[in-house]
Amino acid sequence: MKITRVKATPVHLSAQFESSGGKKDTALSLCLVDVETDAGINGTGMTAITEEEVIASIVDDVIAPNLVGMNPMRHEQAFERLYWLLTPRGQSGYASHAVSAVDLALWDIRGRALGEPCWRLLGGARDTVPVYVTFGFNFFDREELAEAAERWVSRGFTRLKMTVGHHALQRRDEPRPLDAVVREDVARIRAVREAVGADVDIYIDANCSLDYFHALALAQRVEELRISFFEEPVSHNDIGNLVKLRGKTSIPLAGGQNEGLACRFRDFLVNGALDVIQANACISGGFTQCQKIAGMAQAFNTRFANGGAWPHHNMHLHAGLANGTLVEYHAAAVKICEQVFDDLPVPEAGMLRLPEGPGLGFAPNPGNVAELAKRPLSRGKGKA
Repeated sequence: MKITRVKATPVHLSAQFESSGGKKDTALSLCLVDVETDAGINGTGMTAITEEEVIASIVDDVIAPNLVGMNPMRHEQAFERLYWLLTPRGQSGYASHAVSAVDLALWDIRGRALGEPCWRLLGGARDTVPVYVTFGFNFFDREELAEAAERWVSRGFTRLKMTVGHHALQRRDEPRPLDAVVREDVARIRAVREAVGADVDIYIDANCSLDYFHALALAQRVEELRISFFEEPVSHNDIGNLVKLRGKTSIPLAGGQNEGLACRFRDFLVNGALDVIQANACISGGFTQCQKIAGMAQAFNTRFANGGAWPHHNMHLHAGLANGTLVEYHAAAVKICEQVFDDLPVPEAGMLRLPEGPGLGFAPNPGNVAELAKRPLSRGKGKA
């Protein structure tokens, strides 16, 4: 079997949430990558949280000419070729996103060719995975946030994540002091805890938007609210600052979903910077690299979980591997995926059951994708 065509489709999609304060609009981008073969067995991968049109150009203009003619079942060979093509001196960024999308498409082909779902090919450790729902976005005010938390708990979710920091460092040119951001975050977290009670796990995610000083201030002020982990608390996932922060708070620290190099995860582990390693299959090198990162986490007896959204791809990794655990059911990302893919599984009582169909077990709806691709791209704006 040989690869005959590789084609990217960038899309920028909107999603809407209902609240007592009215409808809330947000948007996310993703890039689909289709890989076709001479056997008529095709696969689709994706990446996101990036500039979708840049990834599409990399895939179409750089990756495609170097993959056509290769055997799609040899995913290690393909990953190695793309690594040296795009990251020969340890760069990451766009390259990691593009490689991830291609790798997922190749695993989709592998599963379809063998008649097995990807999670089983990855090891088949379990057929369901626990999820936490990311619901607490910065477009909700405190009251709306508490109401949203109660709604998700009523649907059987007992693990909730909310954002904090709200791009504070990126927006320092605004009249918006970081101290004020932290004070508001403390109030928002408290409102959610009071709304859902003591038995619900609450996770917080700063998306690398705080410096060490303010991340520490936030962590110490919310420790009493029993936070299950603090994700990407400091800018750049700075290892030195993560180590200092971890030594001064009882809240577990998580991160890694936006990292593209396996050696970065090695450094997190060797330095004791994180309690939870969060490689993301759509960003951190697909299944091929993420299973190796999971192996490193297991060797260090460090928890391995999913951060960075896109649960329907990451569920295969965490169902397949023995040390797989939590999968992020990001409410906005799910709304986006529902516009693109058919046959997506839906969690019940906080658990997501893996599909039995071959490959990823779901596929893009061609008509929907063709229509969505006609819409304007983001040009770097409107990311949730």
